[in-house]
Amino acid sequence: MELQHVSPTVTVIIVSYNTREQLRRCLEALVDQAVSQVIVVDNASTDGSVEMLRDLMPKLFPGSITLASSKNLGFGRANNLGLAQATGDLVLYLNSDAYAHPGSIAQLAKHFDHPSVIAAGGRLLNPDGSLQESVAGRLTLGAVLREQFFLDGIARRLGRSYWRTQLLPTNTPSDVDQVMGACLMVRREADPRFDERFFLYCEDTELCHRLKQKGRIIYDPRADFTHELGSSSQTNRWRAVARYNTGKCLYFSITKGSLAAYLCWILNRLGALLRVIAGILASVPILMPHEKLTTFIRVLFATRADVLPNGFDQDATQAQS
Repeated sequence: MELQHVSPTVTVIIVSYNTREQLRRCLEALVDQAVSQVIVVDNASTDGSVEMLRDLMPKLFPGSITLASSKNLGFGRANNLGLAQATGDLVLYLNSDAYAHPGSIAQLAKHFDHPSVIAAGGRLLNPDGSLQESVAGRLTLGAVLREQFFLDGIARRLGRSYWRTQLLPTNTPSDVDQVMGACLMVRREADPRFDERFFLYCEDTELCHRLKQKGRIIYDPRADFTHELGSSSQTNRWRAVARYNTGKCLYFSITKGSLAAYLCWILNRLGALLRVIAGILASVPILMPHEKLTTFIRVLFATRADVLPNGFDQDATQAQS
């Protein structure tokens, strides 16, 4: 008797924060995809997202789950709430401003037929169809230095860039160190919880660091997802950059210790200072627009209170390894 192949079930977890219209498109793109469960966790949106979800979700996905938080929990904690309700063999963490192309979720799920595969991610595209960074190498102090001192372009030409998407084959899967949390599929049995000390940014880097110790991470450029990068942070660009810098420091603190975290902090501040000086010396709006100069000044002097919202305890909870 021939055994039939049984496809794994997929739970999609989406965290939303004031992205109502993008979230609607994200959900509509999941219709007719290989999805068994959809869970949306709303981080205290004020744009009517929850009301839209309560009307739309039962129509599109009977049995779906909407979790509405009374405060902004951050990306990792909100995803962990959804993970606790997940029933699928696989979990797809998907940004609310990411839209799955037809067949892309099933394409990612195929890789888990191989027991060695622990996670997979697809190719992210900008709304105009251009390629968005979807893959990164290991986050090292060298990578931070190259980023902050405008050296990543040289490293890319030498094949040593932190961002690896353009260095990989365009039509076949590749084993990688990290795929983006905007589109990250993981085996649920691997307990893929995010470290809740992160508020926003680099929590996917830390999770992939742990997952890589358990199995292979696959990037598949044949699984396309359009991603409106940074939809929930466009109005506070300086805070997004400061949070990204803070996330890098926390990553090094967790994986390499306090000295590495301090060196990362120094590199981040030097990078911001370099950009401020360059902006002042340029003094020509077309070379350094006033808004951009203001962004780097605010990044340079950003404090913990600027980066983390009121009530977010960075030391409260961590994921188990």
